[in-house]
Amino acid sequence: MDIEAFALVNGAKWARLHALAHQRRLSGADADELLRLYQEASADLSLLRSLEPESTLSSSLSATLAQARTRFTGARSNFTEDLARFFVIALPAALYRIRWLTLWCGLAFCLIAAAYAACIGTSPEALRALGSDAQVRRYVDEDFIDYYSENPAASFAGLVWTNNAWIAAQAVALGVTGFWVPMILVANAQGVGVAAGVFAATGKLDVFFSYILPHGLMELTAVFVASAAGLRIFWAAVAPGPYRRSQALAAEGRSLVTVALGLVLVLLVSGAVEGFVTPSVLPVWAKIAIGAGVLAGYWFYVLRYGGAAHRAGARGDLDGGDAGYAEISA
Repeated sequence: MDIEAFALVNGAKWARLHALAHQRRLSGADADELLRLYQEASADLSLLRSLEPESTLSSSLSATLAQARTRFTGARSNFTEDLARFFVIALPAALYRIRWLTLWCGLAFCLIAAAYAACIGTSPEALRALGSDAQVRRYVDEDFIDYYSENPAASFAGLVWTNNAWIAAQAVALGVTGFWVPMILVANAQGVGVAAGVFAATGKLDVFFSYILPHGLMELTAVFVASAAGLRIFWAAVAPGPYRRSQALAAEGRSLVTVALGLVLVLLVSGAVEGFVTPSVLPVWAKIAIGAGVLAGYWFYVLRYGGAAHRAGARGDLDGGDAGYAEISA
């Protein structure tokens, strides 16, 4: 068979199929024509591939058929639409669902940290148990402060980001165990509380807050969010409600993994603040204002967009087609 002659005979039909596949709106007649031309072009492609499977003509016709098939079978949303939906609907809705639990985790953290700070700051015996006077003085005057500036800002920010993102991922992924989240909260609260107590005992609590608040406001909030997400997954296993336990766990797991992905970006911002703002020469009030502004931006995002998405029925879960069916149905 002469391939060129075959292309001349059917070229107009293929061109029409290509035009319909890219047409913005299809009438009923256009849709019928599209389906008919698709069937005819599929037969043509089969014939072409039997003769010259690797030809340019068969590749071009195959691409046209793929575009036409997308029109009548439906297509997934494109990447930009998925990205917009994630940031405007799925992520804020998932964060909004756990807002109160986030605050309770934060309150528990602050109470534990305050207890450690009070113990260390008011008990000379507890302070001596941490080290000698020289070691305590070196920690307050050098080690704590140098930690934020001993490495280049960019590499330090990256290190902080990856470390905190790993902690957040653990809190979400291992929250189902029931003990991992309390362990993370207590361990971090202990570290912050002991450091605050050491500075309080030496009369430099203001220095401690000047270094911890600029990035810590958002960084610790991210830990509370991750902890809240982990606890929600645990509670889905304990009290699944009207669903099967596996269904409740799957739904919570899908929506709260969304939280873990979002926290990667949140912690990127707090890591940048810790790397570039905390050790900077800016006035203390300016550094704290930047940290407070980042935190305020987070809560505005959660309450404004998350509240609207949640009231519209969004929960941060995948769409039905992506999540799969929960029940076998005919």
